[in-house]
Amino acid sequence: MILTVPAPAKINLALHVTGRRADGYHLLDSLVTFAGVGDVVTVSPAPVVSLEITGPEGNGLGAGPDNLVLRAAAVFDPPGQGARITLDKRLPVASGIGGGSADAAAAISGLAQLWGRPLPDQGKVLALGADVPVCLHGQTCRMQGVGERLSPVPPLPPVWAVLANPRVPVATPAVFRAVTARDNPPLPETLPRLPDAAALAAWLTTRRNDLQAAAITVAPPIAATLAALSALPGALIARMSGSGATCFALFATPAQAAEAADRLHRAAPGWWVAAAALGDAASVLPAPHSL
Repeated sequence: MILTVPAPAKINLALHVTGRRADGYHLLDSLVTFAGVGDVVTVSPAPVVSLEITGPEGNGLGAGPDNLVLRAAAVFDPPGQGARITLDKRLPVASGIGGGSADAAAAISGLAQLWGRPLPDQGKVLALGADVPVCLHGQTCRMQGVGERLSPVPPLPPVWAVLANPRVPVATPAVFRAVTARDNPPLPETLPRLPDAAALAAWLTTRRNDLQAAAITVAPPIAATLAALSALPGALIARMSGSGATCFALFATPAQAAEAADRLHRAAPGWWVAAAALGDAASVLPAPHSL
């Protein structure tokens, strides 16, 4: 049996920092969705657990025991029988779109199926990282607390995005250390049902990513990335995802997103650039336009 599990990019459409616990962990309130582009994890039976990393973004990514995929395999209790795991790495590393967390979640999902086991309890999943539970959930939702509280939201309208990363890895702890305001207002208690991409973008302009300003101080090229995305024809809004450095712009049609991604790729050939549907619209495109 060979199982192939997608590990889609996680996009924080809004990310509010609402407090900090006594143990130093920050409290978040985020509208999270997923893109039609991402890594791919394949699992198959084997005597022992092993990891092979392939793909255009896999260079320099270690396959040792500290890799989040192998750490994810170790959360099953009792341990699994063994598996050969292959990670096709297509998302840039340390980029704010949950690549490592999505990979860990895909490994957990695939291994649970391969071994005929239930999913590990939430505490063990959360211990791998704040984004792992939401990536395991894999649907547009509201994420609160330190990542443990997931609640449903109205479905997103059809919307497409151009994702761009200036090839600057950003360490999440450094960004949180640079945050100056840690007790900000949360998202509204009830999130609205929005009719189209323009309405979604208009609503998001009244929301924030509270890590964006801090991330720019840590990695100044983020500001240039946001400016380039904002200038693309048809862009409705541009914002950073997670702790950066990946940013996104929203578009009303797949053609607009694909054309904008092509334009940006030609203007900044050294960047990682991809266009993809978000949320429920991911099924509209036959495949993401990845450049």
